[in-house]
Amino acid sequence: MVQTIEQAIRQLYPISDRTFGQLTALMQRQELPKGHILFREGEVSNKVFFIERGIARAFCYRNDQEVTFWFGAENDLIFSYYSYVANKPGYETVELLENSIVYAIDLARLQDLYLTNIELANWGRKLAEYELIKTEERFMVFQFQSATERYQALLQQNPGLIQRVPLNQIASYLGVTQVTLSRIRAEVR
Repeated sequence: MVQTIEQAIRQLYPISDRTFGQLTALMQRQELPKGHILFREGEVSNKVFFIERGIARAFCYRNDQEVTFWFGAENDLIFSYYSYVANKPGYETVELLENSIVYAIDLARLQDLYLTNIELANWGRKLAEYELIKTEERFMVFQFQSATERYQALLQQNPGLIQRVPLNQIASYLGVTQVTLSRIRAEVR
């Protein structure tokens, strides 16, 4: 299990102390309240965030409902894929679900550093590849697992999430109603 942001960064791709120093020089520590929106659907996000403390969720609006499709917690990275890769407006809104401490990096400055530091460019490539794999895994889970199996996998992969996130958002993430989630939870107990 990753214990610090530094370990999370270095686990993604091994970088030297010098490169790590260049990356952390770009980071700005921010203490933000529960409910704070890091970026909104339909806007270009110009930041990458590392979560030191707290939890966040990504969601979008469909048919006047919020659809949650991602949770991030300590040591996770948060960024809009569209903004990161193509400098286009993202399809997601990211909200903090707890009072949080994050480190923000200006995306343009990070991209500039990619041009001059091959280690960091490779780290950025690995970041994109890792996120692609996570997205594909999530797609496969929804294609081939039942709601009960998805809930059990969530419990196994992130057991603390259930205590930290409202059940309506867990239900949305699993693609079920709150009533169905309650039934699944009763069966799993």
